[in-house]
Amino acid sequence: MIHTDTLQAFFLETRQDTESICKPLEIEDYVVQPIVDVSPPKWHLGHTTWFFEEFILKPHKPDYKLFHEDFAYVFNSYYEAVGKRVLRTDRGNLSRPGVAKVYDYRHYVTNEMKEYLNQNELSPELQQVLLIGIHHEKQHQELLMTDLKYILGHNPLFPKYHDEVNEHPIQKHTAEWISMEEGIYEIGHEGDDFCYDNEEGRHRVFLHDYEISNKLVTNGDYLEFMNSDGYSNHNYWHAEAWDWVKNEDVSKPMYWHKIEGKWHHYTYGGLQELNIDAPVTHISYYEAFAYAQWKGCRLPTEFEWEAAQKHFEWGTRWEWTESAYLPYPDYKKPEGAIGEYNGKFMVNQKVLRGGSIATSKNHTRPTYRNFFQTNLKWQFTGIRLAK
Repeated sequence: MIHTDTLQAFFLETRQDTESICKPLEIEDYVVQPIVDVSPPKWHLGHTTWFFEEFILKPHKPDYKLFHEDFAYVFNSYYEAVGKRVLRTDRGNLSRPGVAKVYDYRHYVTNEMKEYLNQNELSPELQQVLLIGIHHEKQHQELLMTDLKYILGHNPLFPKYHDEVNEHPIQKHTAEWISMEEGIYEIGHEGDDFCYDNEEGRHRVFLHDYEISNKLVTNGDYLEFMNSDGYSNHNYWHAEAWDWVKNEDVSKPMYWHKIEGKWHHYTYGGLQELNIDAPVTHISYYEAFAYAQWKGCRLPTEFEWEAAQKHFEWGTRWEWTESAYLPYPDYKKPEGAIGEYNGKFMVNQKVLRGGSIATSKNHTRPTYRNFFQTNLKWQFTGIRLAK
C-alpha cells in the first residue's frame, strides 16, 4: 500500500498541473471544438473532475453533495455503466456551464477529495481507483496540449500558445541499426507499481532476428519521401490508406505549410520555419507505413519495440508500431465502469509505444500501450524503422 499522504500530494500536484496548462489561454479558447477528436479545454477540466466525483466521492464519502446534478451528464465521456452523456460531437456546443463555473467545480471536488483523503486510510482497491483517476487526468493533460495545438494551429492567425515548450528536440547521435537476436522475450508489466490493465498478463513471445533504428525519422528524411512523390505512388500504401490519401487530399504531415517556397510548421511558439533535423511528427499510421515501404523497411511490432527499447532513446514522439491493439494472454477486464477504460477499445486500432513531449511527467513506462485509429495524426506521433 502507498501512504495516503503520498497519494494526496500526487493528486494535488496533478490537479494543479492541469490548470497550469490552461494559464496561457484566452477565455474564448476554452470552448472550441473544431473536429470530433478534439475536445474543448473546458470539457477536459470538467471531465477529469467528474471522474473523482463519480468513482470516489459519490460511492465512498458519506453525505457527499453533488456540485451540480447535471454535471455527470455533461462530463461523462464514454462510460455506459454510469448513465447518459452529451454526445462527443456536441461538446463544443456547451457554452454553459461557463469557464468560471467549471473551475468552481474543479476546486469544489479537489477540496472534497483533500478532506476525504485527510480523514481516511484507503483500501488497496480504492488506492488503485485513485491512481487510475490521477493517471487518467495525466492522459487528459496530454490531450489538452494536443487539442490546444489543433485549436490554435487551425486558427488562420496561427496564434502562439507558449514559447517555453521544446516541441522538436534534436537527436544528435548518428543513425545506426540495433541488431536483436532471435529468441524468447518477456513482454508486459511486472512489479507492484502502477500500470493499466492492458499492460498486464506478462508473457513470452518468440522474435526472429531483426534490426531497429536507434533514431527517429526526421523532417528531412520525410521531405525526401514527399519529394520522391511518396503521396502519389499507390505502391507504398494500404488500399484503405490510398483511398484516404485521395479522398482527404493528404500530401504532408499535419501543421506543415509551404510559404514562398519554404516549408514551415505550426508550433506552440507560432508558425516557424521547418527544422529538417527534428523528428517528424503528426503522422498517421497510414503515412508511417507508407514511408517505411518507400525506405524498403517496416515498422517494428510492439513486442520488438519493447524488447529493444533499452538500446535507444525514446519519449519525444509516440511511435507507431505494426501491432494491432489486442489483449494480452489471460487479460481480464475489470468489473464495473472501470472495465470500460481499455478493453472495449481493442478493435480497429494500432499500438503506439514510448511517449511524447506532451506526455505528463511520471506517466509513461516501457510497457505503456497507447492506441489510436490508423488515420489520426493530431498527437505527437512519429516513426522508428525496423527491418
